[in-house]
Amino acid sequence: MNAVRLLGLCACLAGLGLAADWPQFRGPAASGVSAATNPPVEWDAVKGTNVAWKVEIPGLAVSSPIVSGDRVFVTTAISSDPSQKFRIGLYGDTDSAPDRSPHQWRVMGFDKRTGKLLWDQLACQGVPKTKRHPKSSQASASPVTNGSVVVAYFGSEGLYAYSTEGKLLWKKDLGIQNAGWFFDPDSEWGVGSSPVIHKNSAIVLCDRQKDSFIAAFDLKDGRELWRTARAEIPTWGTPTLVQGKDRMEVVTNGSRAIRGYDADTGKELWTLGPNSEIACTTPISGQGLIFVTAGYPPVQPVYAIKIGSHGDLTLKEGKDSSDAIAWSKRSGGVYLPTPILYGDLLYTINNNGVLAAYEAATGNRVYQQRVPGSSFVASPVAAGGKLYLASEDGDVFVVKAGPKYELIGKNAIGEPILATPAWADDVLLIRGERHLFAISGPAR
Repeated sequence: MNAVRLLGLCACLAGLGLAADWPQFRGPAASGVSAATNPPVEWDAVKGTNVAWKVEIPGLAVSSPIVSGDRVFVTTAISSDPSQKFRIGLYGDTDSAPDRSPHQWRVMGFDKRTGKLLWDQLACQGVPKTKRHPKSSQASASPVTNGSVVVAYFGSEGLYAYSTEGKLLWKKDLGIQNAGWFFDPDSEWGVGSSPVIHKNSAIVLCDRQKDSFIAAFDLKDGRELWRTARAEIPTWGTPTLVQGKDRMEVVTNGSRAIRGYDADTGKELWTLGPNSEIACTTPISGQGLIFVTAGYPPVQPVYAIKIGSHGDLTLKEGKDSSDAIAWSKRSGGVYLPTPILYGDLLYTINNNGVLAAYEAATGNRVYQQRVPGSSFVASPVAAGGKLYLASEDGDVFVVKAGPKYELIGKNAIGEPILATPAWADDVLLIRGERHLFAISGPAR
């Protein structure tokens, strides 16, 4: 990516309000991209090098931190069993983590500059109503904020709204969210989809063993504004808001179908299949396209869907494009980390560290390269012409964005990383298994 294009991209992102706030999972529009121009490249959190601050977060959570104004918000679930931890690495077990001990579900607010704890609220406590996956947690959904209200979703334990000062505004019981291996309902994995905010509503995707739905709730009082049933089995991707010419769509990744809904009414607008049996990634958009991928075999597609489409978008046999689909691939889709669109390239990284770059407009693959980490769950983020790839081992790899793979940094956190990092201006916020780190400088 040349300097002129990079400066133009940063100016565009700043105009979209990406410079300071990171209000939801993967930031504005779930892009994963920050307009920061001086992001860190080298650090060592084990030694404390280039760590602006570090705070301990009790419990286990793979939810990402979010940023609004001068505050950082996080969620966590604290088991009364202190031996609980994540099981990292590449494995295909379907069993749940053996933890039925009483928990506390908490929402916390921190000072963005210092890491000082400003407030800590207990949302609920008790024995979890469902179990979790060994790579997951009882607090896997990232919170979301509009700058006034912070919404936290704890699956079967409910939906909670707080003021940014920490005052409980309302709470909502959404029922048992039994999301797990659909061939064996006893293998419960916990929810993964995070809420998003559209106008005056929080939209929540609830895909479970039976009676899946997507619904919108009033930010003021939690009143249900609309609900749409989904013919879906459990999925874990966060819905994405995509602005079209004359409507705002909510795009969802689903095992039986990828779908678009009217964000104001919940009306289904379009569907697309086939897709992977287990859909975990979040749709992203740019250049007039919506990019959706999933990577659980045997179906591992990548789709580039034209914004504003209607109806059944399923491709005809033997076709990889249509009036509604700019391009698609039947294989190459990734399982857990959500892709990232940066400049003119779409990047995907699989659990095993295979990074691929595609021309976003055409789908032509530019390169494929294995990143030297053992396993990846967190989704990539980007800033300043660089990609940041966090491995479960606790290392963050910095890769130069562009048509040629170039690894320019490997930086230690010192504990497993399963949560997707966030940006606070030029500061990279990384949530490890036990701590939240604020990484700053030096850049190059």
